[in-house]
Amino acid sequence: MKNKIAILGCGWLGFPLAQKLIEEGYEVKGTTTTSGKLEKLEQAGIQPFLISLTEEKVTGNTKDFLSDIETLIIDIPPGLRRNSEEDFVQKMQNFLTEVKKSDVKNVIYVSSTSVFDGDESIPTFKESDVPNGSSSKAKQLIDVENLWKNNDTFLSAIVRFGGLVGEDRHPAKYLAGKKDVKNPHAPVNMIAQKDAVALLLQWIKNPVAGIFHGVYPEHSNREDYYSAKAKEKGLAAPQFTAKEVSKGKQISSKETSKTLDFVFNFSI
Repeated sequence: MKNKIAILGCGWLGFPLAQKLIEEGYEVKGTTTTSGKLEKLEQAGIQPFLISLTEEKVTGNTKDFLSDIETLIIDIPPGLRRNSEEDFVQKMQNFLTEVKKSDVKNVIYVSSTSVFDGDESIPTFKESDVPNGSSSKAKQLIDVENLWKNNDTFLSAIVRFGGLVGEDRHPAKYLAGKKDVKNPHAPVNMIAQKDAVALLLQWIKNPVAGIFHGVYPEHSNREDYYSAKAKEKGLAAPQFTAKEVSKGKQISSKETSKTLDFVFNFSI
């Protein structure tokens, strides 16, 4: 069982994590919801599984996926932006039932800093702060975090990532040229894909229960950050408006860095 990892969701973050784990000598099982991606996982050295979560049940061979596994990483998007009516909590409850039948020792649930709401005071949120998210999406994410935290079957950790950026994915592209963009003075809370992978790997090597934040420790304001990134990438700069007071939040990762002895090495 030692050095055997299962990743539920080999997507934009889960796939490079799996690749890094294999480089480090781990055996990795990974899932996709698309049959056409099974070959890609297999070619990368990942034992592939076609598993899907619905509100009614979990489809796929979860028994073999979770068999003989020390650590499970759950990294699937809730899909609530596309369908706000979807019951993500029930999906996770169905999967949790399957996990409890297994001998999995450690579980990491990848969550989001959107469990916190910002406001005009620009509060700073630490790992120990109680989430205050008020949207239906945030409330579901908070409920799902509690599902994985409140158990006595395995050691669990919640890792809340800020916005994920990488060479092929950066929010500056989506804001390029837009006008009347709000909240120019709100801090950015992001993390590079490589740091996100490294943080998860650090936890896998030394698992400890708790809440962790994955956000680069420097927080430029939105206007300065996106204007600079647009120039760097040759994009049209977004035009911000200051008609309204900026609302936002700053996410601290200090306790995470201390507890996991982790250093953020890649600027955003």
